[in-house]
Amino acid sequence: MTYKLLVWLFLALPYFAQKTKAPAIIVNAFEKAFPGATKISWDKEKDDYEVNFTFNTKQMAAVYNKQALLKETEETIAVTALPATVTAYISQHYPKAVIREAAKITLPGGAINYEAEVNKKDFIFDASGKFLRAQND
Repeated sequence: MTYKLLVWLFLALPYFAQKTKAPAIIVNAFEKAFPGATKISWDKEKDDYEVNFTFNTKQMAAVYNKQALLKETEETIAVTALPATVTAYISQHYPKAVIREAAKITLPGGAINYEAEVNKKDFIFDASGKFLRAQND
């Protein structure tokens, strides 16, 4: 009996796991901006909603505020695709660190930033590779 109960719990657990759901207005804005997106998962980020997804074979994320306005999109890129000034900054300030992940961030209006994850922190740079800020991952 105990074995059957454990098997049932193991199989049923994914159905009972609580997932973040975004309000319909935000989901609709996302679906309009990224039609055909797959592997969609939502997370709550303070007052905003972040959606992780695949779009045109690219791993991406987007952040929406409560009014369903897009705050930024993030596309995973190869570390080698970061501007040379970004990798130089990391090498100079964190000589033994390894960049674990990289992303290209597009802000409303089209401005580009880059993100480099180092030591569980996200380092944000502008389009030219100038350091802007570091934030916890």
